[in-house]
Amino acid sequence: MGSKKPNRRGFLKGGAALAGVAAGAAQSAKAEPPLAELRAKGTSKEQIAYGDRSPYETSMRAPVVERTSPDAFGLMFHVNAPLQDLVGAITPSSLHYVATHRGSFIPNIDPKEHRLMIHGMVDRPLIFTMEDLKRLPFVTRQHFIECAGNRAKATHKTVQDTHGLTSSSEWTGVPLSLLLKEAGVQKGASWVVIEGAEEVKGASSIPLGKAMDDCLVAYGQNGEAIRPQQGYPLRLMVPGFEGIFQTKYLRRIKVVEQYYMTYNDYGHISPDPKVAALANQIGPKSVITFPSGGQKLPAPGFYEISGLAWSGGGAIRSVEVSTDGGKNWKNAELRTPSYPMAHTRFGFHWKWDGKECEIQSRCTDELGTVQPTRAQSAKYFNQPLDKDFRAPGTDNTVLPWRIASDGSVHNGLA
Repeated sequence: MGSKKPNRRGFLKGGAALAGVAAGAAQSAKAEPPLAELRAKGTSKEQIAYGDRSPYETSMRAPVVERTSPDAFGLMFHVNAPLQDLVGAITPSSLHYVATHRGSFIPNIDPKEHRLMIHGMVDRPLIFTMEDLKRLPFVTRQHFIECAGNRAKATHKTVQDTHGLTSSSEWTGVPLSLLLKEAGVQKGASWVVIEGAEEVKGASSIPLGKAMDDCLVAYGQNGEAIRPQQGYPLRLMVPGFEGIFQTKYLRRIKVVEQYYMTYNDYGHISPDPKVAALANQIGPKSVITFPSGGQKLPAPGFYEISGLAWSGGGAIRSVEVSTDGGKNWKNAELRTPSYPMAHTRFGFHWKWDGKECEIQSRCTDELGTVQPTRAQSAKYFNQPLDKDFRAPGTDNTVLPWRIASDGSVHNGLA
């Protein structure tokens, strides 16, 4: 997977540092409440019917810094996933980020009444019930979703602020290509228009080639039905494309002969080909989630740097970490399987000497594309590099974290 296997002997040399960590953990264990007390609390009908997390786990989503949620009109705006608290590569459904809903409410859809229509330039217009779709051959794949507004600013304090508008789940559903082949796409068709059942109809245009490649009409997320905030009962997955194309509450697919301007496209297109090329496909992108902004290292010694990497261009091939402000880079280890268009967890052994430093990560995808620094991005777009620099299109630039001598971690852009 493009990274070296861990050196066991070198790792064990840090045993003295780890011994101190283990000793501290042993002391904490003595303070835990008796198991009987927890069992007594876990006997309610609600917890038997649908499990609850431990009361000691308090990770929560949070509104984007720039907009409160609910907003002045009582509507939900973008809500960030707590990346700093997550482990592995899958985002729990209850912590998955939420984007703006097109309208004043989340549709309350009865799956027995829901229909998906495929029409336009097809030989056989079709209407599917949810029961029809679930009888068809299905696939299960891991894919990330990311909002184009997911960009770090100097004013952001935590990785939840800088990168919280991305999440990765295991999605289950029917390949869109299967449905289109069943309908019979006519000669001359080149685009499909996708529409959801929101109050303000959220529609997007995607190339027919992408629709026939890897798009998924999904009804499952992380082993259960897709949740209402994520598009229940049906959502279109367009792997690697920005979040606006992952249409929620999917109800209509129209095959057409040309690109159609839709509500969702406003503000997401540009006449500049450099920007337009970045407006659909995400990444490659990575970020260190530990240690990250708002956290604190208690003392010098061994730490495992951890983070996430993803790319709309395919699977992550390798991740590198720098602990000296980008002067030198070393290979990290990929700790989860690297799937196309999915979050990949990486780790890096590091011994902090207690001095101020700057850590950052960069990734390379299977196409060989390397995540750029902000300086490289500014040069590419011929813009001045300062604290107000805003990468056009989707921002996948490297984010540095500055670690002070007291162990506190801060946004390196500030």
